[in-house]
Amino acid sequence: MSDDPIPRTGLAPRFWERKPLSKMSPTEWEALCDGCGKCCLNKLEDEDTGQVELTRVACRLFDDTTCRCAQYDIRHQFVPECIVLKPSNIDDHAYWMPATCAYRLLWEGKPLYDWHPLISGTPDTVHAAGVSMQHRTVAEFEVDEDDWEDHIIEEPV
Repeated sequence: MSDDPIPRTGLAPRFWERKPLSKMSPTEWEALCDGCGKCCLNKLEDEDTGQVELTRVACRLFDDTTCRCAQYDIRHQFVPECIVLKPSNIDDHAYWMPATCAYRLLWEGKPLYDWHPLISGTPDTVHAAGVSMQHRTVAEFEVDEDDWEDHIIEEPV
């Protein structure tokens, strides 16, 4: 029996514990996403302190039910400023990633949470654990950017 609860083609069991982020294949990298949707929320960064605040204002492509991008493969056609997180730029972007994000956790040398789909074997555990943004967002086209401060939230952890 494998010690990886999710049988995924091309993924070694618990690969994230043995392989640095910089050495992961594109498939391994994508598999790290837990599906919480927090990276798709608009954030506010204090220019003086660098502190990043999370808002419940979601990207226009965010699906609040699935916690996924509705146009992931072609998202830059609609949201050119969407950041593609990758091993080569994680040092520049990890600070604004959610505290529970697998990319950030591994970058910080921390383990994944038990609810992470790679550990639990199912994508539903991120929602059951209450850490996802499922049914908690407002679409960015519904809120004027000047009012985003009114939608600052504590990160669900």
